[in-house]
Amino acid sequence: MKDPRTIIKRPLLTEKGSLLKEQANQYLFEVATDANKVEIARAIEVIFRVNVLSVNTIPIKGKEKRLGRFVGRTPDRKKAVVTIQEGQNIEFFEGV
Repeated sequence: MKDPRTIIKRPLLTEKGSLLKEQANQYLFEVATDANKVEIARAIEVIFRVNVLSVNTIPIKGKEKRLGRFVGRTPDRKKAVVTIQEGQNIEFFEGV
């Protein structure tokens, strides 16, 4: 099994994320691109000690960027929307 801290890269603090947190008890995270939903759920449960009800993932393709005549790409990413049990919360997001 992978280390939970390599699966969860960072929390995403956005306006949409704060609305999801208030309305549906859902949290946004950026996760490893090769992680699946089961691994993400277990990692969240281990790191934050909450019960995960569901995980929805969103793969994001990298964009092509130019700097003069040079062309490059931003890296591919993956976001996860994690729904946790009612009455529980993740302390990291509180007060933000």
